[in-house]
Amino acid sequence: MATATLSFGPSSLLTAQQTAELLGVNAGTLAVWRCTRRYDLPYVKCGRSVRYRLADIEAFIESRTIGGDTSSN
Repeated sequence: MATATLSFGPSSLLTAQQTAELLGVNAGTLAVWRCTRRYDLPYVKCGRSVRYRLADIEAFIESRTIGGDTSSN
């Protein structure tokens, strides 16, 4: 039996649990962020399902990054 390999691209949709693992928070924390609009982390709703685009997660991380500028002076 072959094992499926997941491949994520920029437009891949991740579950709240997968997103929480990437960000190092609980899935419940993401629910609070959505409800209170604490952070501008876009998400996709389809019925009761919530999904996050990988590109949006990466942009969110980049926007929250402080210091460590690697560009040339």
